[in-house]
Amino acid sequence: MTDSPTFARNAAEFAGFSLSDDQVETLEAYAAWLGHEAIPAGGLGPREGGRLWGRHVGDSLVFAAGWYEAPIEILDIGSGVGLPGIPLAILWPDTAVTLLDRGGRRTRLLVRAIRVLGLENVTIAKGDAFDVADEWSGLTFRGAVTPPEAVGLASRLLTDEGVAVLGLSRRPERPDRGDDLVSIASGLGLEATLIEVPDSVLGGPAWLLRIGR
Repeated sequence: MTDSPTFARNAAEFAGFSLSDDQVETLEAYAAWLGHEAIPAGGLGPREGGRLWGRHVGDSLVFAAGWYEAPIEILDIGSGVGLPGIPLAILWPDTAVTLLDRGGRRTRLLVRAIRVLGLENVTIAKGDAFDVADEWSGLTFRGAVTPPEAVGLASRLLTDEGVAVLGLSRRPERPDRGDDLVSIASGLGLEATLIEVPDSVLGGPAWLLRIGR
């Protein structure tokens, strides 16, 4: 399948949500920003321009599968150039999304992205996830920390009813570390579940880990 906004619609539908035409238009503006500004600035690799929808925008939207309804808030840990936080903020305009990254250059890029997109439900914060002290009802992780670290952070930062979603793998086979992460989570008083995303959604497989109390 050619890389296109179809991946975004597929991802939202897989997660149990839908995208309006206006939301797809905003996602298109974001994908254009990734190509025109984020890649030249080093926020994504130079070869990512041909797979922005399936590998990045759509991949971010499948994180929504961790929730049955739009969460009140999300802290996107190690957001980089806004993945998965910005696509989720577009999907859920009433959700307060905080993009956390410790890199000054990346946070400056995020400020630019939010200005271009006109997103009013997004806050940008510069800092390290391991310094965060308050609790959150929603957390997302897309490669900024190791999976065991993500489980540990979820244990410390989630509210009693909170949910965290971790992007685990884009390989077809069930992740070997998946069962280990479920066991680690259980030992911390958490419940973790692997979510398999079929090839048909993103043009290739994906695996997520949902973590809750």
